[in-house]
Amino acid sequence: MTPVEPWRFTVLGYQAGLAQPLFLLFVLAGMTLGLLALVGALRRRSRVRALLHERHAERFTPGVSVWRPATQGGLYGLGLALFGFALAQPQCGTKSELTKRRGIDVVVALDASKSMLARDIQPSRLERAKLELTTLLDELKGDRVGLVVFAGDAFIQSPLTSDYSAVKLFLRAVDPEVMPQGGTNVGAALRLSRQVLENADRGSKERVVVLLTDGEDLVGDVAEATEALKDAGVQVLAVGVGSESGEPIPVFDRRGAFVDYKKDAAGETVITRLDRAGLTAIAEATGGTFYFQPRGVAMSQVVERIDQMQKSELESRVTVRYDERFQSFAIPGLALLALGMLLLPSSRRRPSP
Repeated sequence: MTPVEPWRFTVLGYQAGLAQPLFLLFVLAGMTLGLLALVGALRRRSRVRALLHERHAERFTPGVSVWRPATQGGLYGLGLALFGFALAQPQCGTKSELTKRRGIDVVVALDASKSMLARDIQPSRLERAKLELTTLLDELKGDRVGLVVFAGDAFIQSPLTSDYSAVKLFLRAVDPEVMPQGGTNVGAALRLSRQVLENADRGSKERVVVLLTDGEDLVGDVAEATEALKDAGVQVLAVGVGSESGEPIPVFDRRGAFVDYKKDAAGETVITRLDRAGLTAIAEATGGTFYFQPRGVAMSQVVERIDQMQKSELESRVTVRYDERFQSFAIPGLALLALGMLLLPSSRRRPSP
């Protein structure tokens, strides 16, 4: 169901609104219930008058009231209407609050080369990395996150943002089959990650690049990019994805069905392996750490490391908060419903002799 936007309006010069206007349907239901009770009472009165003279009605139907059911239905209807209005969250009056967001800037560099399709980690290196990145986004609190995706070249998939839902949306779109250039260029990913951090508005004191890759660099310009990150005071938390024993790279057709394993120019099956030494060198050169879990991705350790870093004020803004007034309608609604339950539809009295 598509959420309904809050209603905003002005009452006697005060800012007012309804945060959940969909619940106004309960108000309509309550008014309908009260109207049906009144119509029912009038119909019963008409039938009694048609059968008995008004003077004999009390004698032959002792204790039977025509208006009590209508009153009871009206109390229920009005109580339900007030409860519905309370659920719609009426708001009147505003106050301004200064909201500050503290955290660090984190750029995730995700390897989307064909080697990440290897299945030494189920369901594949890339899919497992995506899952772990989603976990990272769920655990972060206040930090800004950017996403750089790379294969033979690197590009910004998502700029630095505190909107984690948007980053998850961009993450789902990462696919090695649509990368514009094949191969693996870790150096380009590190350079672009530094650029994203340097261009950030009100950047944090501590900045981090989370490098998710199997580490197989086919270009060889990593040293220069690593040195630039070190000079900028940016730590690289390198997370190894894959196995050191090696795994062939599957090839799929357009329908996603497995066809064969990738071959080199000599017709031999290409084996992709985790480059532990290379990733450790990158991390240690920048004051970071290399993380590796043989059966998964060590994202929980990355979260712990980020939580220990010094947080900075990344943004501050004035937010307008509306004063809630639902209590003014919920309490009378409860009282009316209680009165409706206490009121009996008829009173049992002995008829006069």
